[in-house]
Amino acid sequence: MKLPQIQSVKNIKGKHILVRVDFNVPVQFHQVVDDFRIKRTLFTIEYLKKQGAKIILLSHVGCDNKESLRTVANHFNRGLNIKVGFVPDIESPTTKTIVNNMSDGSIVLFQNLRRYSGEIANNAMFSQKLASFGDIYVNDAFSVSHRKHASIVGIPKYLPSYAGILFQEELKHLSMAQKPIHPFLFILGGAKIATKAPLLEKFLKIADKVFVGGVLANNLFLEKSIFIGKSRIDKQTKSFKNLVLHKKLILPRDVLIDNQKNGEARCLKNIGAQDVIVDVGPQTRKTFKDLVEKHKFILLNGPLGNYERGYDKGTKKLLSVLSKSKARVIVGGGDTIALVSKMRLEKNFFFVSTSGGAMLDYLVNGKLPGIDALLEA
Repeated sequence: MKLPQIQSVKNIKGKHILVRVDFNVPVQFHQVVDDFRIKRTLFTIEYLKKQGAKIILLSHVGCDNKESLRTVANHFNRGLNIKVGFVPDIESPTTKTIVNNMSDGSIVLFQNLRRYSGEIANNAMFSQKLASFGDIYVNDAFSVSHRKHASIVGIPKYLPSYAGILFQEELKHLSMAQKPIHPFLFILGGAKIATKAPLLEKFLKIADKVFVGGVLANNLFLEKSIFIGKSRIDKQTKSFKNLVLHKKLILPRDVLIDNQKNGEARCLKNIGAQDVIVDVGPQTRKTFKDLVEKHKFILLNGPLGNYERGYDKGTKKLLSVLSKSKARVIVGGGDTIALVSKMRLEKNFFFVSTSGGAMLDYLVNGKLPGIDALLEA
């Protein structure tokens, strides 16, 4: 797959470049608390700045239309020491004036795209409105490219369109899982079973071993007639009866149960009627080193425990072991990325993907709406 790359465009000095980025980062008390995704976009931003382009950054933040990207603009100016202007309303008549008055190498960040109904609806008029501010479009938001939104698939219909540097890196490294080097270990965690189930089926065929944690493991325990108490499962997911006996599949040996002791270890035979599984247990954690050492390529998506409630022992141990491995290790998934950043292990892996849902969709289907939009443009 040969995507059009922004580096191939000559003479972009003075051109208005619309860059779709993913600045959907955690914010508390009007402060960015984790800027990993922001920093990963700097390769493209700094490249365009050096070329003398006029850079217009487009992103969303949060799950609704209430949050503002002003906090991110402030983080650029104060935290990263990069001058970035902020445009509070895309539909304001003054926005066009601001854009027209930009100097070469300057940067502005537009307001949260999801404040406008046309973004998620992929409204043609909204797409044209966004496109009217630029001469060239760059998608550097691989992590959002599974969405058929105006800023992902709409704008490319109206402007010359290219992949940004981060987008290219994501595609290059995640493509390795389609034709991996062997032995290949695939590790699957997290809670979104509907999106994980197709991955399990696919990679049991591709990988040499597949280790499963998180909520998906609970469904598999049930298929093996292992009692799981009140642990979370996905009742809508189809049966895994044909998969649980697969010779490549590895499940946790023991688990942690939710209680006031921050997780009590239980073997699989001793789970009670009121128990809720929240993480892998200590015996399982001890197996990680031996398991990892046997493989040359490892792909991890999703945490092994209920990360949001603080049950991160299993994932932390796994990340620690993986960070010391000589294998090519690729990690991804929103919660996983957050933990990698918190542990400051970003540089210890072959590649850290900024994507969650997009990573899953690409691994299953080998394509994304955002990729197709660039190819068609």
